[in-house]
Amino acid sequence: MLTDRDILLVVDVQNDFLPGGALAVPGGEVIVPVINRLAPRFAHVALAQDWHVAGHSSFASSHAGRRPFDTLGLPYGPQVLWPDHCVQGTPGAELSSALAVPQAELVIRKGYRRDVDSYSVFCEADRRTRTGLAGYLRERGFTRVFFAGLATDFCVAWSAVDARDAAFEAVVVDDACRAINTGGSLAAAWSRMRAAGVTRVVSDQFMK
Repeated sequence: MLTDRDILLVVDVQNDFLPGGALAVPGGEVIVPVINRLAPRFAHVALAQDWHVAGHSSFASSHAGRRPFDTLGLPYGPQVLWPDHCVQGTPGAELSSALAVPQAELVIRKGYRRDVDSYSVFCEADRRTRTGLAGYLRERGFTRVFFAGLATDFCVAWSAVDARDAAFEAVVVDDACRAINTGGSLAAAWSRMRAAGVTRVVSDQFMK
């Protein structure tokens, strides 16, 4: 049963992660109507938005001779290099116009520091720089965070695990997410999430 201490966090449902976008997640478009049906079941909803500067260090184009999906060692650790995506002020960075969650109470942006990527909505990839989301959730009295969005194996998984690390219950709504699934990343992500105590559900459980 959902309560006033639950919040739905919709992660990175942006044009660049949808069909025709620079880093389209396969099947990403099918989760939008699922989220639109799910969100009204929650008293509280927040949105996450990838928000990179041009020339971000996670872009393959920022490293001579590198191609998208190569892995490069950066000062904070291994980094998958991506196509340029979700650049501030571009159409690709905009939230999908098909996403109907006008009741969202917060939009939190991540990845705007040039030299460090940020999959998690709680903590950037250096594992030191916090976004402030955990403090916001605590001050609002939330104890359980439900996750939907893109992509299951990157931003959703990192965020869910970090929610557990911050002492929140974390629940991933599986059919409201889609994965990139490169090099076995989806199976690895679910393994990490299970080990962290993340719960896996489907949206039908809330539609009754």
